[in-house]
Amino acid sequence: MPFFLLPFPIVDPVAVHLGPLPIRWYALAYIGGFIFGWMGLRALVSNERLWAANQPRPTREGVDDLLVNAALGIIIGGRLGHVLIYDPSFYLAHPLEIFQTWKGGMAFHGGLIGCIIGMWLFARARALPFLTISDICAAVAPIGLFFGRLANFIKPEMWGRPSDVPWAMVFPGAGDMPRHPSQLYEAGLEGVALFILLWLAARGGALRRPGLVTGLFGLGYGAARIFCEFFREPDPVQEALPNGLTMGMTLSLPLVVIGAVLLIFSLRRRSALA
Repeated sequence: MPFFLLPFPIVDPVAVHLGPLPIRWYALAYIGGFIFGWMGLRALVSNERLWAANQPRPTREGVDDLLVNAALGIIIGGRLGHVLIYDPSFYLAHPLEIFQTWKGGMAFHGGLIGCIIGMWLFARARALPFLTISDICAAVAPIGLFFGRLANFIKPEMWGRPSDVPWAMVFPGAGDMPRHPSQLYEAGLEGVALFILLWLAARGGALRRPGLVTGLFGLGYGAARIFCEFFREPDPVQEALPNGLTMGMTLSLPLVVIGAVLLIFSLRRRSALA
């Protein structure tokens, strides 16, 4: 037991009651992510300095439809990803639980696949380059990741492994052992640090090389997630794999590879768009 522990800040998972309707922090995290992501998308597409002359991209108004596509893909894909990847036997026995999203259970990698499908449908309908659409969505994705990890911390869920670091916490429902606040590690790396990296890249002209921001996101998120998995306690049934691996590590490794390939692809082009 470490000499000093940070107390876990007990927060009611329900942020506010609107009559009989409870509004949970989890729901507010998604709402906040979508609202600030929408604002970021509109800021990106309307800043002429970030784009080459006549480079095709969505309009400020078109971003609204893109957000709807992406949001539906994230919610549907995230839930189905959790159901199919992490606990299919439970949901097969209790199919009505699939729709009870307020109990938690959203898989990032499933949400990513759903978002990709939504972006592809939008790009196809508007005859826009898919990589340009994925670049602007990737640039704002860390906003949603940040809010989502804070919601994991408040709930609390997805806590860390036992530790004696000075900032270890005893999480309700996780026993008496102090643990890493791994949700905050992920909020800092997958959210804040990755957001800064991608926006600096965008302001430096990365959007003129379609695929560059997407590649940076895949490489950055995958590396951050794999690193944080060393501190996060995996579910022994759903997430733990042999040889110290976790499901999160395994699913994030392809993102690192795909991100690296996109980086090489975009940087090896003769030049950025004029």
